[in-house]
Parts: sequence; C-alpha cells; structure tokens
Amino acid sequence: MEGTALRAALTASGVDVEDASSDGGGTVVEGDAAIRPLAEATWRELAEDLASFRPDVLAYQLTTYDWGTPAQQRASYERLAGAAREAGADLVLVSAPPFRIDDFYRGHESALDSAPAAAEEVAEAHREARGAAGGARVRFLDSRELWGADAEAERAQRAPDGIHSCQQGSAAFAAWFAERLGEWYDFAPAAPEDWANGSWTGDERFANLGCA
Repeated sequence: MEGTALRAALTASGVDVEDASSDGGGTVVEGDAAIRPLAEATWRELAEDLASFRPDVLAYQLTTYDWGTPAQQRASYERLAGAAREAGADLVLVSAPPFRIDDFYRGHESALDSAPAAAEEVAEAHREARGAAGGARVRFLDSRELWGADAEAERAQRAPDGIHSCQQGSAAFAAWFAERLGEWYDFAPAAPEDWANGSWTGDERFANLGCA
C-alpha cells in the first residue's frame, strides 16, 4: 500500500516514478515451494519493467512472502542486484514493516527473521563496488527506523488486519523513503502538505482494509 503514497511524494518532488509494486503476494525469493510460482511471476514482470522503464533506481521492499533459507534469500537479492546493474540502475532494499504473525504466517518466522539480514549482507557485499566502473550500488534501509519492531505498537501504524498500512502509515513511509532518496540523489523532497492529502488517499484498497 505504500506504493501509491510514494508515487505521490516523488512526483511532487519532481521525480519520475513507475509503481510496479504488487497488490499482494509479490516476492523475488525462489525458496519455499509454495511461493516459487509467485517469485517466477515477479521475475518475468521485472524483466519487462526494467526493459520498459530503464530506471535509475530500483527499490524492492522485502515482502511477507520472502520465504526460504538465508542462502536462498541472499541468492535472490544478489540476483536482483545483478538485474539492476544490467539495467544501469542502483538497488535499494527496504526491510518489511512489522506485521502480525497470524496462522497463515506461523511456521515461516525463521525466514521472515532472516530476510533483512540477508538483504543487508548483499548490500554490504557491494559496498566496495560503489562508484567502481560497472559496480552495482546496493543500499539497505531498515524500516524499524520508521516503524519500530512491534506490529501491535501505535508506532507501527498497521491497518486493522495488522499487516498492511492505512493512508497515514503509507504517507509516513513515503516521506521517510523520499527523504533518504533525496539525501543520496541530491534532490529536495516535497513537503508532505504538498501531496499527503492527494487523490491517492481515496484508493479503494484502503477502504477494503477497513481504513477510516
């Protein structure tokens, strides 16, 4: 749900953006057999998007479906770094927000816990390549800086389902992420009052989540 808010924030900042986020189920990790078809679909769509958009920056937020071993996660994030490099783009990996572990996610806690560390390791492995000819610039952002680690805390800004975010949480993420991008790529993010109350807040997906 952050994609709609982030697009509004970056557009208001004069940044061209293409929202290729998934409405649910997207992942690049080809680990757990149950989610492998989702990952395969994501990779197909990503190849088409990168060929069409030719972005300067590719951002991937770790999903609640990044199931697999730490080695599988690292391999998938490394593959993503390679895809970004081939497209001439930097890669930003962002950890998932805290979310409620219900019966659907129970049993996958170890994978959900290891994914951020795997992503950070990939970013660290590319540290020396930054600025080098042909090197992939990969950065990792820990969303706990914004939302903390407790999905039930007010700071986490989760929707009633405990997993997604409503408009306010999405706007908070967009402002936070735009600020980081502005620091790295030397642009001034637009003030939230310029975009946070825009038409994106009326997206029906928020209503479906029970957002006020």
